[in-house]
This record gives sequence, structure tokens and C-alpha cells, in this order.
Amino acid sequence: MANNRIVHFEIPANQPEALTKFYSSLFGWKFQKAPIPGPEYWLCDSGEGPGINGAVMQRMHEKQPWMNYVDVASIDAAIAKATSLGAQVALPRTPVP
Repeated sequence: MANNRIVHFEIPANQPEALTKFYSSLFGWKFQKAPIPGPEYWLCDSGEGPGINGAVMQRMHEKQPWMNYVDVASIDAAIAKATSLGAQVALPRTPVP
């Protein structure tokens, strides 16, 4: 059941593996390189208790922002409501494996 909460984050990096080592040392986060084609993608286990997990990924362009993913009941309804409130769609609807 969707809860409209952030459920995943992605941090873009010019050197993803180096950033995973930094966050591992700083926070104790654990990383595993995802065996998927495309840009380098490291899954992050940020620990036990309240919070979310995410990933560090290869930066695709200079202004690529940190991304948060929200669990919604209907992506189409969420996009419709967001655009009715003045938002603009930056990326088309895309399946996430």
C-alpha cells in the first residue's frame, strides 16, 4: 500500500566508488555494486531502524540532482495532481526494476 513517503534516494557522483568509500567511513553505510547494464550503480544499506536505503550512481550530467523516490498509489494520478499544482514533468514515466 502506497504511503506517500520517500522510499529511496540516489546520489549522483563523478566517482561513485570513491563516494561509497567516503559514506562507508563517515556513516558506516554498506554498499554493493549492482550487476546491471548502464551507468555505475551502487546500492546502499544505510543501517537499521527508521530511515531509507538508496544508491550512489554515476553522474550522467553536470547538474544532475540528488533524487528522492516517493511511494504513491498511482503515478499517473500523482503526475496529474503535481502538474495541476504547477509542476513540470522533468522525466517521462519510467519503469524502475
